[in-house]
Amino acid sequence: MSDVIYRVNEIFETIQGEGFYSGTPAVFIRMQGCDVGCPWCDTKHTWAVELDDEYPLEQMNQPSGDRQRWAQASSDELLALVSSYQAKHIVITGGEPCWYDLKPLTKKLHDNGYMCQLETSGTYEIQIDARSFVTVSPKINMRGKRDVLASAMQRANEVKHPVGRQSDIDALDLLLARCPTQAQIALQPISQQQRATDLCIQTCIKRNWRLSVQLHKYIGVL
Repeated sequence: MSDVIYRVNEIFETIQGEGFYSGTPAVFIRMQGCDVGCPWCDTKHTWAVELDDEYPLEQMNQPSGDRQRWAQASSDELLALVSSYQAKHIVITGGEPCWYDLKPLTKKLHDNGYMCQLETSGTYEIQIDARSFVTVSPKINMRGKRDVLASAMQRANEVKHPVGRQSDIDALDLLLARCPTQAQIALQPISQQQRATDLCIQTCIKRNWRLSVQLHKYIGVL
C-alpha cells in the first residue's frame, strides 16, 4: 500500500468529549482542509490550505491555538509523533479528514496497537482501515453544497448529528429515509444552547437515541 502525504494542523492529547467514546483519553490528529462550510464550525482555521501557512512538522505536535497552519506528514511520521503520548485511542478529525485516503495511516496505527476513530461530515468517500470506528456527523444543506453520501452513512458506526432546532431533526429524518444506516444515532446540541439541549433530550428519550454533549467544553479542556 503506497503512502499518502497528509496536511496536519495539530496533534495533541486530551479527553474525547463527544459521542460513543466520550471520556476516553485520546490523541487528536487534526487535518487541514475543508470545503463543507458549516456556519457554526469552531475550527474554521482548518478550512483553507494556503502555501504561506506551511510550517515544519515538529511544530504541529501541540495545539494550534486556532492558527491557520499545516505541515506535511507521512504515516510513519504521524506514528512517531503519536507514540510520544500515553493514549492509545487516535481521533482523526479536521477540517474534513476524508479529503485524504486514510487507509495507509489507519492501517499503520492499528497494526501498532492503536484504536482509530474518524470524525467526518460524510460528504466525501471514506477510505479507512476496516478496524476503525467511524463517526459521521452529517452536514446537511451547508454552504459548500455537498451531499451526505449513502456510502458514508452505511459505513458509519455512529451518526452524531448537530441540533439547534426542530428543523435539524427533520433534516436528519429525511437523510435517514434516503440513506438508511445501522449506526447508533446521537444528537448533539449546538453550542451548549439550553433550548437545543432540551430538544435533544426529549427526542433521544422518545426515539431511544443517545445524547452527545460536548463534554470538553463543559470541563474546560481542548
